[in-house]
Order: sequence, then C-alpha cells, then structure tokens
Amino acid sequence: MPDPILSPTNPRIRNIVKLQASSRDRRQQNLFVIEGYREISRAMVSGIIIKELYVCYELDQQGRSEELMGNDNTIDVFEVGKAAFARIAYREGSDGLIALAEPKYLGLDDLQLGTTPLILVLESVEKPGNLGAIMRTADAAGIDAVIVCDPLTDIYNPNAIRSGVGCIFTRQTVTCTSGEAIQWLKSKKIRIFAAALTDAALVYHTMDFSGPTAIVMGTEATGLSPEWLEKSDAQVIIPMKGIADSMNVSTSAAVLVFEAVRQRDARSK
Repeated sequence: MPDPILSPTNPRIRNIVKLQASSRDRRQQNLFVIEGYREISRAMVSGIIIKELYVCYELDQQGRSEELMGNDNTIDVFEVGKAAFARIAYREGSDGLIALAEPKYLGLDDLQLGTTPLILVLESVEKPGNLGAIMRTADAAGIDAVIVCDPLTDIYNPNAIRSGVGCIFTRQTVTCTSGEAIQWLKSKKIRIFAAALTDAALVYHTMDFSGPTAIVMGTEATGLSPEWLEKSDAQVIIPMKGIADSMNVSTSAAVLVFEAVRQRDARSK
C-alpha cells in the first residue's frame, strides 16, 4: 500500500472533490464517487467495477474495508488520514470508506424485461435528492427498470447515490431522450401512463396497471412536456384534498408505483 495520504491538498484528494462536484469531470475520467460501505457493497454486487478505495482507518472501526476488498487484488487501496478524509466525506457520520468506480451505462435494448414489465420513466429530473428518493422507491417496489429522459442531473451524482442508499445500482437504469423512450415503449407495446395536472387526467386508482406499464413523471415546476402528454395512452392524476395542487415528485411516484404493485399482487392471488 502507498504511503498514507495526510494532506487535504493531495492531488488525489483534490481529484475526488472534482469528481464529486462536476458531471463533466465524471464523464471525462469515466469515474464517479461512492461513499459508505452499504453503497459500495451494493455497487459491487451489481457488477460495478471499483477502481480505487480510500480508507480512513480511524473511522473504519468495523474493518469493513477488508470485507469489501476480500481477495480482489485489482482495487488500488489508499489509506487516508482523518483531516484529508474530512475534505472528501460528503455526509455526516461517515464510516471512512470512499470508492472511485466506473459507471455502467445501459441502453434501452439492454433492458431485461418480463412479460408484464413495470417501468418508471422520469422526464428531466433536476434534483439529485429526488432522483435518489425515486430510485429507493423503485427498488422497494421491485420496478423492472427506470428510464431517465433528458436528465438535468447525472444519475451518478453523489447526492443521488446517497439519498437513494445505493439503489441506483439495484435497478436497471437507462438515460435517453424522451423521443427514444416513447418510440421504444410503443415498440414493446408498453402502455404509457402520464402523471399530469390536466382536465384530461383520470384518477390514478381507476386505471389498470396490471399489464405492461410505464408510469411517467415530470418535473415539479412544469410537469410533463407536451410530447409525453400527447403520446401517452392515458393521463392520470392523484386527487389533492388540501390547498396544495401537487406533491413532491418522489412522493407522487411512490403513490402511483405502489398502486400498480397492489393491483398486480391482487391479480396474482
């Protein structure tokens, strides 16, 4: 193992900070940052290649770094002092583990689907925290795939990974344009249900989500684009009983997705 990294201005530490902050640097270097044993281990199980592991042994009290490395001699391991690690830790109570990993990008034709897939589509998701929360919902519901269209945030943004507790690695996830997604869904005969605040929208629980289904969510600010609304098979709405006219997109996604799961579970009994 190389000498411990003690300085917060060490070039490797500075590069990790750049990768955390910049999607352009992540693309150029083909690397992204994962913090925490749980998230790193989920990435490894899903086939993500870990290139470098940075360990602060003062914080890794449970010896989780040894569990992660196992017999894998391909991972470069660097010991980091507490002061240097504090510069790259982006959450409170860090367990002293940060990894650099290679992203894994899937295309629409790479998706492995069953006969009645349930897919969640996100158009122009902007906030990494919302993306992470939605990925956590997708994992909990056993969604077949998540399609992120025209993204305004990188799916490997550290905050998306953190808020999703690594669930970005547990679901098949694709980024593409809305046009590509619509064409692909139509070709697969997957019905498109667009969440919308329009007069044409129908109450969500009156719809049949038991067949091949794509639930499409828009941004909180502007909702779905006309392209999705026009090409959808149906527009659905969650009725609001109070003064608010909508909910957070991650909450709305959970309501719709678990209604689909409820219907499917009821049909299987």
